[in-house]
Amino acid sequence: MKNYKLSIAFFILAVATFAGCKKENKFKEVKVTEVNTLYSPDDGRNVVLQAAGSATLYFEWEKAIAEDNGVVYYDVLFDKPDGDFSNPVFVVAADNNGTSTGASITHKVLNNIGKLAGIASGEEGKLKWTIASSRGLTKVVSQQVRIINITRTNGIDVPDALFLTGEGTEGGASLAQALTVKALPGGNEFEIYTKLLAGKKYSFVDSKTSVSRTFSVNANGTSFKESKDGAAVAKDGIYKINLDFSSSSVSISEITKLDFFMCTPKKRETLTYQGKGVWRVNDIVPDFTTSWPDDRYFFWMTIGGAEQKIGSSNKDNQPPTVTTGSFFYLVFYPTDNNQWDYSFKFPNQSVKKCSITVSFSSDAANYTHEIIY
Repeated sequence: MKNYKLSIAFFILAVATFAGCKKENKFKEVKVTEVNTLYSPDDGRNVVLQAAGSATLYFEWEKAIAEDNGVVYYDVLFDKPDGDFSNPVFVVAADNNGTSTGASITHKVLNNIGKLAGIASGEEGKLKWTIASSRGLTKVVSQQVRIINITRTNGIDVPDALFLTGEGTEGGASLAQALTVKALPGGNEFEIYTKLLAGKKYSFVDSKTSVSRTFSVNANGTSFKESKDGAAVAKDGIYKINLDFSSSSVSISEITKLDFFMCTPKKRETLTYQGKGVWRVNDIVPDFTTSWPDDRYFFWMTIGGAEQKIGSSNKDNQPPTVTTGSFFYLVFYPTDNNQWDYSFKFPNQSVKKCSITVSFSSDAANYTHEIIY
């Protein structure tokens, strides 16, 4: 009987404990104070936005307090001058996953916020900002508000991808055959080596399947805009096209020649364009018959009427043990005319005849060349 009573007591205690835990685990919203002071940038600060990816503007504010003295999370809210932050045009979390009392916001992001607020490219306009503090679902918006005057860049918002299409291109008017335009480091520039046909339209699009944005070169040939007008070159040719979205500028340079060059005895062989950024020369007979066997070589590209050297990333090289790979990646040296520096070396000097392919294809991660025995 005693054991039975003891069991009953333990059961009642367990139920009470479980009920207490259940009650204790119930979610409770933790209240936080609003931010009472904004430190920087100063009210009315003028900011001329820069296209460089490293340019930032620092926002800083006073700490808010949570009723349990725990961590507070912050967001920087941006709105139009006549907005009330009930539906801000953009929200940026504070540094350190939202827990810092500051936020380093890039000019690129601010430029996009300006666009969302209706400020045109290259124009000046106002953005209103404040801070929201929170510990859970409920955000407390500060009553303190400041204005920054921004001047947006002349650039165009960069698409995630870029393709060349149109009847004047190697892919033709079929969108599915559009050519990839290579994205360059830094995120603002794209380039492509390709053939264009005179008098026939070409344009750039952001997708090969579902186009939402189209870009066209202007009549001046040095700038471009978001437009479906298209453009055309005056003569058939192979061109290097570079588009810089940070300045909406474009350069279109004709490539008239690509030569393989043996440093000694200064032997040249001209490669023939194969299409889609690829050149090739067949049946080259390397000359290793000089007073000392010299197997160094590089390339010369005549682009925009001037020769540019294309060589190795290394100033000096040893012969490679393979015929493809990173050793064969190509680097431009526009101002270097030295006969030997940054040259490649043949994998071996027993080669009697070979073919060479040079690829500036936008589909590959690196520009490269291949020696085929």
